[in-house]
Amino acid sequence: MTNRTLQTKQDLDALDFDRSGEGNGLLPVVVQSHATGDVLMLAFANRQALEKTLETGQMHFWSRRRNELWRKGATSGNTLALVSLHADCDADTVLALVTPAGPTCHTGERTCFGEGAGSTLGRLDATLASRDELRPEGSYTVKLLDDPNLRLKKLGEETAELVAALAVGDSGKAVEEAADLVYHVLVALRACGLDVAPLLEELDRRA
Repeated sequence: MTNRTLQTKQDLDALDFDRSGEGNGLLPVVVQSHATGDVLMLAFANRQALEKTLETGQMHFWSRRRNELWRKGATSGNTLALVSLHADCDADTVLALVTPAGPTCHTGERTCFGEGAGSTLGRLDATLASRDELRPEGSYTVKLLDDPNLRLKKLGEETAELVAALAVGDSGKAVEEAADLVYHVLVALRACGLDVAPLLEELDRRA
């Protein structure tokens, strides 16, 4: 396969549903957040499940335990909206890029692999979301979220400090100040009702 993007039911003809040798026609599907790059879950799908996914734009899988088709989020509401499907080089594994609505894991975590397995920005964004929800006493993030003047002031300060470090070629200081600025940008976006996803999607669009 040269073009490994799966867009139509006919594209599924290129997949090797029998490669495992188990005769069940199932392929593993690695589900990844399109915005953050976090691996969210691993499930299995047969041709019917993948056709239903392409048809509806919502991730469908095949339950090996119940021996039936199922749609992610049908009962919980934590759906996975399809962005794109891709086959691997052997055409026996599928990568699904998705936009999740709510946590993916049944435990309530964002991913089935725990927060430590996510991307750095994804973990930071999850921490900010937790601070915003739980409002722990003494939290600097909560203080920023509650004070728009302080948020803007800190954005200006961190930007100026980054520019100063870059002006003198202090690479170590520049990295530290850039990290500070990224944190304050994410807090400011969250105060406007935004998480990291639309920011990363815009960067991906521009790339």
